[in-house]
Amino acid sequence: MDLSVVAYVIYLLVSLGLTVWVARTLSRNGRVFLADVLRGDDKLAEAVNHLLVVGFYLVNLGFIALYLQDDTTITDARGVFEALSQKLGVVLLVLGVMHLGNVFTLNKFRRRGMMEREQRPPVPPQGYTAPAGPWAAPAGH
Repeated sequence: MDLSVVAYVIYLLVSLGLTVWVARTLSRNGRVFLADVLRGDDKLAEAVNHLLVVGFYLVNLGFIALYLQDDTTITDARGVFEALSQKLGVVLLVLGVMHLGNVFTLNKFRRRGMMEREQRPPVPPQGYTAPAGPWAAPAGH
């Protein structure tokens, strides 16, 4: 069997495994973060989480497929390891950059939501009556 084919098979198996592992990890741990960003709307957080995972898979699997081709001829085991280390290294860097991009974007949304919550004055619960006393607001205001 041609060693290039062996390298392709190993590259695909490892790259696909890494992509699935990262996507599942991000999905599982991102739910809580998204619920906070989206102010506790669990249904919307789950939908956004699912859409992010689908986009993550599409981009990464597309990249893996496009990056599969290699014009070099592999003649020995050393060549297999060198080709795999280069290809897998690039795939890992792309996965990392995408992860950091997602976290950065979601954190930006989270900060914006926190600032909006801080700028709103607190609203007393329905039926609340302020206590009377020297610090109470004057009547008629």
